[in-house]
Amino acid sequence: MAASGGKFPYVVILKNTNDGAFTVLAVLLNLASTAFFFKEFILTGNIEVMRSLGLAVLTGMLVWNYFKSRKGQKVFYDRAYLVTGLLWMGMPYMQWLFVLFMLLALLEHQVKFPLEIGFSETQIVFNSLFRKKYNWSQLSNVMLRDGLLTMDFTNNRLIQRPVEDDEDEDDATEEEFNLFCRQQLIKNRA
Repeated sequence: MAASGGKFPYVVILKNTNDGAFTVLAVLLNLASTAFFFKEFILTGNIEVMRSLGLAVLTGMLVWNYFKSRKGQKVFYDRAYLVTGLLWMGMPYMQWLFVLFMLLALLEHQVKFPLEIGFSETQIVFNSLFRKKYNWSQLSNVMLRDGLLTMDFTNNRLIQRPVEDDEDEDDATEEEFNLFCRQQLIKNRA
């Protein structure tokens, strides 16, 4: 959690729990596509230079990402999705998969980055693909304790998610953040 002092005095960064699932999806879709391409381009004798080059590039990207992930580095498959989508356009069947792979390429960075929530005196903003804004009057309680953010809405909706571990010395403490939230809730109830 960072105290930013700008438009949002507090910004809380939530842990990304979708990263692993999206990576598994990327690996499975790209490997399955590679198998289809290999079957079509190589085994059927339909060898064209550009398609074969695309298949080699895609295979190289997947191997490169595998080794990066083994080293613990963050891996993105957006370029592999783009190459896979272009290769699907050249297939004699299921060319519509091009659209799916282009969408996945565009969405990957949004899905893999942690969600940021900005807290100001007037509103709470979720910085996601489609920004969500809430007024303090829509909340009955907001608390950060032991690395867990809890937001209790007046309509009985509850958001409870772990926050990113951040060892930055300039970060605000949980007590400061909770005090800020209590003040905003009291101010908006009056």
